[in-house]
Amino acid sequence: MIYLFHGADEYQRSQALARMRADFPPDLADLNVSTLEGRKLKIDTLAMACEAMPFLSDKRLVIVSDALKHTKAGKDRENLRDYLSQVPPACDVVFVESDEVDRRSILFTYLKKSATIEEFIPLQGSELTRWVAERAKALGVRLEKDASQRLIEFVGSDSWALVNELDKLASYVGRGGRISPADVDLLVQDGQEQNLFSFIDDLSARNLGNALRGARRLLDDGQAPTYIMFMLARQMRVLLGVRELSAQRRRPDDIATELGQRPFVVRKAMEQVRGFAAGELERLHDRLLDLDLATKTGRIQPQVALELFVAEACR
Repeated sequence: MIYLFHGADEYQRSQALARMRADFPPDLADLNVSTLEGRKLKIDTLAMACEAMPFLSDKRLVIVSDALKHTKAGKDRENLRDYLSQVPPACDVVFVESDEVDRRSILFTYLKKSATIEEFIPLQGSELTRWVAERAKALGVRLEKDASQRLIEFVGSDSWALVNELDKLASYVGRGGRISPADVDLLVQDGQEQNLFSFIDDLSARNLGNALRGARRLLDDGQAPTYIMFMLARQMRVLLGVRELSAQRRRPDDIATELGQRPFVVRKAMEQVRGFAAGELERLHDRLLDLDLATKTGRIQPQVALELFVAEACR
């Protein structure tokens, strides 16, 4: 059998491969499973791996990573396609692609007709909620419905990140425990990020007193004034990106992917953007760059620059 595993959900892909590996006893797996890199793939190397005799087993497994991506168009792809029709029946070959597959290539066209293709798409909506609950149950804990929604808001549909956060939460509440929204806030939510969100909320509301207190909270978190200004400039760029993509009527999850941000960050930014007039975000971003240069050249002390920025933004 020949398989093609592709799609953006890396965790689901890895689980499918793990299930195939599990067909071999642990002491025989290394002798019957070969892993090849598509970047360096040669037909002779693939043939040697596929045609080796299974050891104390009735089959072999050959896993080839990113071959469709790296095999050059033309003769190389044709040779690979031609060999696949000669793979011995005792060998399963799995092509695993980490990036988007070129569906126009002769390799994909051949696999579409002759292989089992599985596309692992990140789960969304009720499917994702159900999967998270099942994962929590497998860890021996109960995930409250509101906690599940909060976790998905913070992390998004990245399965690996969700698994890591659930493992952390399960360890915290213990086997048989219950994960609440407060637990998610405590362990998953970035406290400094939340302080930054609150700070920007106060800036957009022109609330000078609260904004100054927010700046001091960030300083109390142990962050240097220069780093706070760097975080502010970064957040201004996020707000600019969110404003532009929102105007194109893009979904929050799509915007998060485009900007490389968590969905929760994007949803919060969509709320904050409304507090700034046209051109104001650009002006504040430029002012931060000016103050950053002034601190680096010694013309102003960093904390004074931060407080000056707050005062000007809240005018």
